[in-house]
Amino acid sequence: MAKRRKHSPYSPLVWPSWAALGLLWLISRFLPYRTALSFGRLLGRTTYRLSPRRRHIAAVNLAICFPELSEAQRAERLRQHFDSLGIGMLMMGFAWWASDEKLKPLVEIEGLEYLQASLDKGRGVILLSAHFTDLEMTGRLLSLHQRFAVMYRPHENPAIEWAFSRNRQQRFEAAIPRNEIRQVVRTLKQNLPVWYAPDQSFKGRNSILAPFFGEPAGTNTATSRLAKISGSDVILFSGFRKQDESGYRLILHPPLEAFPGDDIQQDATRINGLIEQAIGYAPAQYLWIHRRFKKRKVIPDPY
Repeated sequence: MAKRRKHSPYSPLVWPSWAALGLLWLISRFLPYRTALSFGRLLGRTTYRLSPRRRHIAAVNLAICFPELSEAQRAERLRQHFDSLGIGMLMMGFAWWASDEKLKPLVEIEGLEYLQASLDKGRGVILLSAHFTDLEMTGRLLSLHQRFAVMYRPHENPAIEWAFSRNRQQRFEAAIPRNEIRQVVRTLKQNLPVWYAPDQSFKGRNSILAPFFGEPAGTNTATSRLAKISGSDVILFSGFRKQDESGYRLILHPPLEAFPGDDIQQDATRINGLIEQAIGYAPAQYLWIHRRFKKRKVIPDPY
């Protein structure tokens, strides 16, 4: 498949993205958090109406992962998801540009003692996370309490990539491209936590099919390999927006025991189970518009 052409940051095709970033900056600097939530929901509902393809993908994912729900319940969760998508878009601006003083009242965090105990071993920590609609915000809030590095995938849009890069450089100890495994290991050996979200559909020699909500999904096996090479503890990091609109709850779980194991398939299944656990805290806030079950060799693509 041909690679997509990358546009110049100064191309007219990129101007709308720069305008959107300017609007995000204004919102993050001048709107109160709760007011921004209202605008975010409006943005999400507009996206719901104007994006039938993404709406279809999310609906298929919800049907696969929550067969026990009625059609009406899944339809309501789908609408809630797009509300969360809109809020997440606006909260990226808060994550990038809001002051520490504005954000500190929004965070409730538990489990820092588990992270500190693992760091006391001197081998770094792999912070296992997943792609939620408020991923950028939860990372920024954790950075108020703990230094850590992040793994990332470069964005094709140069304006968006500029915003991501600037944020990573300012807020985190290091930003590591997702394929730079050696750099990740070096960072862990410096006894820094590395924040890592392996839950998006993955293919290649380091991918296997493992159950995700009972359905086979292409799963990255890098978590096991990184833990084995580095000797680092793996800690599930969950973050979600609270329903009472008072802010965010961040949870650092106890480190995984007996991980990695002797069976890579069991490890991958265990990791997917942990991601399911994180989704259980706020099901509508997971990134359901991603094609999690795509490109499987034998099992048909459900989309």
